[in-house]
Amino acid sequence: MTKNIPALILEICKKIQNLGYEIYFVGGGVRDILLEKPVKDWDLATNATPEEILKIFPDGFYDNKFGTVGIPVEIGKEKQVVEITTYRTERDYKDSRHPGTIEWGKTIKEDLARRDFTINAIALSLAISLVDPYGGQKDIKDKLIKAVGNPKERFKEDALRLMRAVRLASQLEFKIEEKTWQEIKNDAVLIKNISAERVRDELLKILATKNPFDGITLLKDCGLLEQIIPELLDGIDVSQERPGRHHTGDVFTHNMNALKFCPSDDPIVRFATLLHDIGKPKSKSSDEQGLVIFHNHEVISARMAEKICDRLKLSRRDNEKVVDLIRWHMFTVDEHITDAAVRRFIRRVGVNNVRDIVDLRIGDRLGSGTQTAESWRLKLFKKRVDDQFKPKPFSIEDMAINGNDIMKELNIKPGKKVGEILQKLFEEVDEDLSKNTREHLLEKVKELGSTPGVGS
Repeated sequence: MTKNIPALILEICKKIQNLGYEIYFVGGGVRDILLEKPVKDWDLATNATPEEILKIFPDGFYDNKFGTVGIPVEIGKEKQVVEITTYRTERDYKDSRHPGTIEWGKTIKEDLARRDFTINAIALSLAISLVDPYGGQKDIKDKLIKAVGNPKERFKEDALRLMRAVRLASQLEFKIEEKTWQEIKNDAVLIKNISAERVRDELLKILATKNPFDGITLLKDCGLLEQIIPELLDGIDVSQERPGRHHTGDVFTHNMNALKFCPSDDPIVRFATLLHDIGKPKSKSSDEQGLVIFHNHEVISARMAEKICDRLKLSRRDNEKVVDLIRWHMFTVDEHITDAAVRRFIRRVGVNNVRDIVDLRIGDRLGSGTQTAESWRLKLFKKRVDDQFKPKPFSIEDMAINGNDIMKELNIKPGKKVGEILQKLFEEVDEDLSKNTREHLLEKVKELGSTPGVGS
């Protein structure tokens, strides 16, 4: 069972054990070992105090709030932190997150009693002995997510466990045990006590699983989605069917199905896909024939998504990515658009977002009830986009001349005129790439330099 444990991790354990202390592997690492999955995080529990651990590992750092010492290690080429926590007991939770009282424990069983789910409450010793007081091995075999002891107490201790149960069920393809599930439904409102950053991280972990559709469905069914992104639920029963349109079902179902079929494994792209039509309920109206339309829904959806991203404290970069993908997801793929229009699309969406917005579009298509991921027009458009990723002037900086060339040619100083000439040159080159030569552009500089109104 220890054959896949890195030698460096085993060495840390042996150093602690050789000094007479107990040491166990705990948490998700043990669960993943039993599931024969790769272990991402190595967490250890011991009866040694943090001060005693730091004497053994002076390079470690100490979180005195929870009694955890972090040991920086490098496994292969990856830098990690091994967390070693002293056995402890916790009680007197007052805010669904922080214990009022923390005391060092004497046994590993005391420590396991404070953990969230049975599958995470198993300890493994160096002697390959398992400590499993809550039947975690059986629940792994039965593919069950079950709270340790009383689920109400576990969720009151840390309400993020409500979402973590959903994430583990989605990630491991397990079911949530009935009593645990009922208590999640009863306590869903407690998630409001958790910081936006922690909720965001758990949501993105759900979206990063192999089954994000199932995870978001569970969030909806237990009432957590209503607490986190209530705007999504506004799409329930908002029909978008009309003759000649692929869309079937209501807006909420479409957003969910788009997520289900989005080929990207990037949780941010998946999040944008989930929210891409969130503004349709607010934009719904009727045309002259009385048929439903959603005028400018992509603009409204982007504005709503920005507020949601702000609320969940997404990084500025991720926020902008979500907004841009949603704002421009209705891009045209008409075969008659020019190469210059394709390049303008790339600049508008952002070079790094182009392939992601195509993935969103594929999810949108399949989530609308179409049978094919890509129409022939979309396939052609993708090819044309790929062609434009060859060295081309996507920006002014890519042209054959720059501002210094203009100043030298016209014998002028930096200023507004230089910028205006650069922009005019770029607009001409963007329409005809064959003009992106130094000779042609310098001749054009002379012409623009003597044109009245340019730079004045």
